Amino acid sequence: MNFSIKVPATSANLGPGFDALGLALDLWNETRVSTDFSTDFVTDERMGSTDFGTDERMRATDEGTDARIKRMSVAVRGEGEGLLARNEKNLIVRTAQRLAEQLGRSLPPFHAECRNQIPLSSGLGSSAATLVTGLLAGNALFENPLTKEEILNLASEMEGHPDNVAPALMGGLVVSMVNEGKVIAHSIPLGMDVHITIALPEFYISTKQARAVLPKKISMKNAVYNISRAVLVTEAFRTGDLSLLGEAMTDQIHQPHRLKLIPGAQAALDAAKAAGAAAVALSGAGPSLIAFSSKAEAGIGEAMKRAYEAAGLNTRVFNLRASSRGAEIQVS
Repeated sequence: MNFSIKVPATSANLGPGFDALGLALDLWNETRVSTDFSTDFVTDERMGSTDFGTDERMRATDEGTDARIKRMSVAVRGEGEGLLARNEKNLIVRTAQRLAEQLGRSLPPFHAECRNQIPLSSGLGSSAATLVTGLLAGNALFENPLTKEEILNLASEMEGHPDNVAPALMGGLVVSMVNEGKVIAHSIPLGMDVHITIALPEFYISTKQARAVLPKKISMKNAVYNISRAVLVTEAFRTGDLSLLGEAMTDQIHQPHRLKLIPGAQAALDAAKAAGAAAVALSGAGPSLIAFSSKAEAGIGEAMKRAYEAAGLNTRVFNLRASSRGAEIQVS
């Protein structure tokens, strides 16, 4: 069996939509999966190392190819290359194994070749993309016993919330919630072909750290502030009203606390607005910022980059579009 899976990056929260709103972006991880092992396939340099040690390679030579083909292997190119596990410890394999356990079945050995464009720990949904990839791979290996809704629920359970996994699976702008353990997700049509600029500083912020700074209680005033603006953010996207998006994409629950953790983040947000961005927000928990504009504006990315670099952080800029497509699987 051979198939490929593509999953988009995502940006969650979008200002006031804390843990509820997410947008798929036209930046993709692509993974080729095969159970049709052969010596050539596993050892091909283009596929990357299969993580066998010297002793294992010698045993494989002595015992024939069977000793080599019964282990999971993952090759990674692009983002995460040299950092992500290449064996059973890889999150794709562990996620597929979780699905197998849910089904009460044994996961067959497979090889995965990953071409990753989504940066790790960026606020662009890299972990959600990996979870979705692993679940779709496991589901395909068992001839698709789970529905898309069941995969969404399992992905949300593993991620802890659905705001990234929902748009990664469904594409576009998605509002999601969990009701009695079940994810309810709804796509909102985009009424604009908006330009998106991402500024990603070289700064690590853990999910645990980003959650720890959030207030345990919020005031009624701040709750109303966010609820009203979250509704208007979805309406702005639906109608294509960038002016409304700019007014509504502010937050009083998570952003003020998280921006303080990232050197230069508030200055970069202000710089993007001054350079012509209609709306700017932290992407997920950060450290990246996401800016929206009616046309491609090189000055927006450069302004954010300068602000981050003034705080001592090297910064990458991505010029993207929203993606109406979510995860895709194609069987060879």
